[in-house]
Amino acid sequence: MPKFCANLTMLWNELEFMDRFAAAARAGFTGVEYLFPYDYEKSRLAEQLHKHKLTQVLHNLPAGNWSKGERGIGCHPDRVGEFQDGVGKAIEYATVLGCRQVNCLAGVAPAGVAADRMRATFVSNLKFAALKLNEAGIKLLIEPINTRDIPGFYLSRSKQALEIIKEVGSDNLFLQYDIYHMQVMEGDLARTIEHNLKLIPHMQLADNPGRNEPGTGEINYGFLFQHIDRIGYHGWIGCEYKPLTTTDAGLGWVKPYFGIS
Repeated sequence: MPKFCANLTMLWNELEFMDRFAAAARAGFTGVEYLFPYDYEKSRLAEQLHKHKLTQVLHNLPAGNWSKGERGIGCHPDRVGEFQDGVGKAIEYATVLGCRQVNCLAGVAPAGVAADRMRATFVSNLKFAALKLNEAGIKLLIEPINTRDIPGFYLSRSKQALEIIKEVGSDNLFLQYDIYHMQVMEGDLARTIEHNLKLIPHMQLADNPGRNEPGTGEINYGFLFQHIDRIGYHGWIGCEYKPLTTTDAGLGWVKPYFGIS
């Protein structure tokens, strides 16, 4: 049976961030993920996890200036030093929070930079991060993101991500498979997941169009969950969607998986 974690960046966003841990636990979740922990003291986050018996499933490497529209710096040749510093910071947080995997956002392709230079930078950064994270016992993931939601995002298809993983050549680099993003970009969800299952330790979901909860769009999540279970996926699935109304009102789809009627 799939196990779902709550994305606290997207869910219960009417609450202060620190209050979302309790809301996730009340709803039946045992794991959480969110974009970034870096604006908060490590001890405060760890306290919330412990208090509500939650597993910190995933967070991202530092990704530049998010409030100004940056969506990662992994492919930026002029930000390598900043990227490497961010790896160290991510390890510090993940270690305290007990988080065993972090995601690297490639970023929007910088203007005026040749494609081969961007790729070389991304590959070199991933080699560095995969090694440092492996030494700390933490998995490194990369995530293709659709170019409709984030125009110009460098990493946008599963095939591209798999080619980069092969080029990096590390056994500590994996594919974070976001069902919503890949439905927008390429479809063929069930077969792609099955063919690459060994490289997918984490998934995320939302329905399409709208990026709302399962059951509001075109993706047959009933079939997909059964398929994922049948092929032996044992990782978490992050609920990274925008609630159609309120988070609590839209959680009916997940209650059967928590044994809640």
